[in-house]
Amino acid sequence: MFTKADWLILGAAFLSFLFSVSLWFGMGMNASKESGVFVGLWVPSILSAGNYFRQAARAKRNV
Repeated sequence: MFTKADWLILGAAFLSFLFSVSLWFGMGMNASKESGVFVGLWVPSILSAGNYFRQAARAKRNV
């Protein structure tokens, strides 16, 4: 069902989410809410890019 590439995309999005939470709350550093929001916007971008490349690969296989 999930390929290795799918797990890598999900892992990258999850790590980005954790990093944004750590920036927002300042875990181990000073809190920077603006940086937390900026990094938090990476999550849907990573998932969208992963979905695009998955669909492109599927279309290429079905040609």
